[in-house]
Amino acid sequence: MVTTRWFFEPGHTAAEFRARHMMVTYVRGQLKNVHGLLEVDPDHPEQARVEATVDATRVYTGEPQRDAHLRSADFFDVEHHPTWTFIGSRIEQMSGTEFEVTGDLTVRGVTRPVTFDVIYLGQWDTPWWEEGRDLGPRRRAGFTATTRINRHDFEVSWNDVVDRGGLVVGAMVDVVVDVEAVLDPGLGGTFK
Repeated sequence: MVTTRWFFEPGHTAAEFRARHMMVTYVRGQLKNVHGLLEVDPDHPEQARVEATVDATRVYTGEPQRDAHLRSADFFDVEHHPTWTFIGSRIEQMSGTEFEVTGDLTVRGVTRPVTFDVIYLGQWDTPWWEEGRDLGPRRRAGFTATTRINRHDFEVSWNDVVDRGGLVVGAMVDVVVDVEAVLDPGLGGTFK
């Protein structure tokens, strides 16, 4: 069995979330600086291993006051929990390009099982620039992963009431992670 090792390119990998706001719309936020690792044998993708770390301190919604509130103990409590992690433990191939990846998601120090629906977008040989020089080509692969979580499961439970008993923030949060993975050249792209 030959396994390839890929690292998530943090400049082109990001997580986005959206939650209901004031009962009428959604607010979206972004988390950049996502680092991760994928180890996979193309002939046995169900045995793949995936890990990711998200820097929660740099949450961005486009509104500085809201971003500060999200970083506070009311929501993400980044002073005590600056990173989130995901460690995949089970992968099921649903079709040639679709997978379910189940693993442990840790937010605010709380770990819960989560399943992501993952779509493999393909791979391509591309330039690789370092210090103004193209050291490529490097092989890149793309994935989109989606899930829906209940924020209360992770003790992200701040809320307030609006007219007629409505809530400021909905419980369910939609998550989309776009991954650009680069084949690790340090191992010739493979290891056993």
